[in-house]
Amino acid sequence: MPSIVDRFPKHREDLPEAYKRIYERHYLLNREGKYQSTSLSRKLEAWMHRKVAADVRHGSDAATLEIGAGTLNQLPYEASVSRYDIVEPFRALFEGSDALKRVRHQYASVSEAYASAPYDRITSVAVFEHITDLPVVVAHAALLLRDGGHLRVAIPNEGTVMWRLGTMVTGREFRKVYGLDYQVLMKYEHVNTADEIEAVLETFFARTQRSVFGLTKWWGFYRFYDCTDANTDEARRFLARRAAP
Repeated sequence: MPSIVDRFPKHREDLPEAYKRIYERHYLLNREGKYQSTSLSRKLEAWMHRKVAADVRHGSDAATLEIGAGTLNQLPYEASVSRYDIVEPFRALFEGSDALKRVRHQYASVSEAYASAPYDRITSVAVFEHITDLPVVVAHAALLLRDGGHLRVAIPNEGTVMWRLGTMVTGREFRKVYGLDYQVLMKYEHVNTADEIEAVLETFFARTQRSVFGLTKWWGFYRFYDCTDANTDEARRFLARRAAP
């Protein structure tokens, strides 16, 4: 029976030309919360940031690696963490940020972070749905953690009715501004469903505790996973297979 990892890497189709023309502008406006719907979304998304940082205690010095740090908007929730590294290939997102002074090391790829491993915790907020070769990233995370370390991941509930209903509000505003279908952009951005992400996490971690912002994992807007007991043997076998000619 095929494994979840056999679905990867995925291929992201090119955006239609009309979407390419507005993509950068939309991305920046969305990141900065300039849309009315985005402003509301940010308030809801705070649940993800708080869940990821819920293990941080006052005075904690847990060595942390954030995957997909973006504009460093997780850092305000991690006020007590001093050893904070990031993986973010798009430097323009964080360059010039006042929060950058709190970042110890910056990496363009998770495979570069072995220079600072092991980590007590690895975090990610609203990123895993975008990664076309997610098993590679999660396998590296399993190997980058120290014994007893935690991978803490928050994601939108992509692939469910609730998430599609939630994006309808943003979709109406997007169509009003650009005259385009927002679902085309979502299909391009979100290559992984929440259930696929969960299955990948369970492949490389023996324990994955799930929380939802909603009623159940099918009837909620966001999910959070606290993953422990990394299956390092499986991670090494998988990465070796990928590296084989």
